[in-house]
Amino acid sequence: MIKVASYNIHKSVGLDRLRRPERILDVLTEIDADIVGLQEADRRFGDRVSALPIQMIADYSDYVAVPVGARPDSIGWHGNAILVRKGTEILTHARIDLPTLEPRGAVLAEIRINGIRLRVVTMHLDLSGLWRRKQARAIVAALDERHPLPTILMGDLNEWRRESGCLHDFGRHYRFAPTGKSFHAQRPVARLDRIMADPSLHFSGCGVHHSVRARHASDHLPIWARVETA
Repeated sequence: MIKVASYNIHKSVGLDRLRRPERILDVLTEIDADIVGLQEADRRFGDRVSALPIQMIADYSDYVAVPVGARPDSIGWHGNAILVRKGTEILTHARIDLPTLEPRGAVLAEIRINGIRLRVVTMHLDLSGLWRRKQARAIVAALDERHPLPTILMGDLNEWRRESGCLHDFGRHYRFAPTGKSFHAQRPVARLDRIMADPSLHFSGCGVHHSVRARHASDHLPIWARVETA
């Protein structure tokens, strides 16, 4: 069994408008996932350094960042990053280009953890429904071109509708974990954040992480799921 989590960390800026990455690490410690997909993990302007400093991750967490960053001192690409528990074997990693009018992307890693080899993808899709669908199809197509491997996808899909839009495009190939509403952190009304898996995997539990820290550390609540081979 593997526990995964997805978290839009809002560049480590909490609801008090203070940038405090240590709060994000505290929340991740509470969740205690084996793999974490992050969105908005880098600063937006300038050198776009990590909003969750690499050295802080190393010193104060049980995680290492998959090296998908395109810039020095960055753990992500277009804000998307993957953390894995220390000791996890990172086999390969890549970036997935997405069709878009604004900077968007997805990243993937193939890893071996708890004796299981699997692929993990994290993403942050567009605000526009039309572009979200194009991006979902691009991700599915990119994965279809790779060798078969149990695959988990997660991220902020920005999809407010329950079943249509990009959910329909992903749903043709992957199962959704019924995690619940994660946005806004103070009063969750939408399931913008999602975790999906291919049919070779199944979910044995899932949810939204509601804690005092999580309700203040970002504008999104983190979601989690336990995944097992079918």
